[in-house]
Amino acid sequence: MITIVLPGEAYYYDIQALTKAFYPMEELVFATGEAEAVPITEGKKIKFRFDTDRIGISYEENGIPIFEDVSPVITETEEEARKKQYKNEVKRLLYRCLSRVSGQKLDWGTLTGVRPTKLPMAYYLEGQTEEEVHKRLQEEYYLSSGKAELCCEIAKRELRLLEQLDYEKGYSIYIGIPFCPTTCLYCSFTSYSYEKLGSYADAYLEALFKEMDYAKNCMPGKKLESIYIGGGTPTALCEEQFERLLKKVRQTFDFTYVKEFTVEAGRPDSITEEKLRLMKEYGVGRISINPQTMQQRTLDMIGRSHSVDQIREALHMARRIGHDNINMDLIVGLPGETIADVEDTLKQVGELNPDSITIHSLVTKRAARLNLNRELRDCDAIDAMVESGRLFCKEHGYAPYYMYRQKNTTGSSKSANQENIGYARKGKEGIYNILIMEEKQIILALGAGGSSKFVFPGENRVERVENVKSLTDYIFRIDEMIERKRSFIEREFHA
Repeated sequence: MITIVLPGEAYYYDIQALTKAFYPMEELVFATGEAEAVPITEGKKIKFRFDTDRIGISYEENGIPIFEDVSPVITETEEEARKKQYKNEVKRLLYRCLSRVSGQKLDWGTLTGVRPTKLPMAYYLEGQTEEEVHKRLQEEYYLSSGKAELCCEIAKRELRLLEQLDYEKGYSIYIGIPFCPTTCLYCSFTSYSYEKLGSYADAYLEALFKEMDYAKNCMPGKKLESIYIGGGTPTALCEEQFERLLKKVRQTFDFTYVKEFTVEAGRPDSITEEKLRLMKEYGVGRISINPQTMQQRTLDMIGRSHSVDQIREALHMARRIGHDNINMDLIVGLPGETIADVEDTLKQVGELNPDSITIHSLVTKRAARLNLNRELRDCDAIDAMVESGRLFCKEHGYAPYYMYRQKNTTGSSKSANQENIGYARKGKEGIYNILIMEEKQIILALGAGGSSKFVFPGENRVERVENVKSLTDYIFRIDEMIERKRSFIEREFHA
């Protein structure tokens, strides 16, 4: 157990996240300054002192002082800059303390957020050189040289791709289909078994179409630039329902400025030749076929009721029908898998020659059944698996173009919050992925569990408007979901 004594509630979440990065299995207990009257003589204790011009920290174990440091703060004149500077110094001081007492260094340094490329992107937009940006990431945020280089490379590529868009004057649409053939053991997304709850699919589509009818005219003066149909597994719908969905999208929205129309075809056991033909007919330009692994025993263990051969056949069918921008998702850190398994999966995927590959580190969240079976997710050498994926993609002509990090990824504390990276061949990058990860554009999210993001670039502000997650609540409360968006947009854009 680690007790953290703070003068107040300031920086609670930043301190919690960074401490957990060093000690992922330790219980954290926070106490305010008043609690110091109660002596803490067992376990680890970190105590902060916040003054206007300096920050102090002390660390002790079982009542014995181990580390103490004070850091001056050069105060910025502008309030927001001052707050940011103070917070960053708190994190640097904590990092130095925990690095010293644990003997560890974190590849991501003090960064605990999910969007690390935001920093280098902002620096590039200020006119700084790659050398200057790389240096700042290492000196101010303590990133390893490798992670700093990765951030810089992806940020530069994202900026080049964003230059092709008028993203501040545009918007994108996400359409969620919350049905799946079965629920995978690791999954925490909003999804429902089509076999058990497919009887609700028609009512769900009716509610979704109503929300789409509202969305088509709710952003006047902005151009629709990308559409992404995800889930769940959109292809879990029967062919008649799937065609109705695609037809409704084409009939409802203005495609004049749409540069990308993506459907997450997802699991091979839900993909048919007719559904692939329908996607081609209705103008879907990018699809994702997601094996996660090419190891049959793992597929069986995690609840994916399809074979490795079905993965191959789904991709070959898609190619025969004319799909020329196919992504494949992989997960490293799946239960029982070794580095050799991951390398074999990469080899088999390479033979299928997709246009892009997204490599995820396994995330175990409270909602996932895998988190209730911790022995299933004990997997050594996650870092080596991620590195194998990086080298494979580099050798086969795939360049990293977007990245995000999540909490609770498997692996060592050194690489805590391991990154998920999208790799693509030139011209095959997913525009929507960049827009949502870098929060550069308004995303209208339609469907159960959808979280719309409204970006205000001039104010450095992002606001969310969420739909309910429950399938039945969404169906019966669709008017309320529409009203949430309508009232927010009216207040923020038309007041």
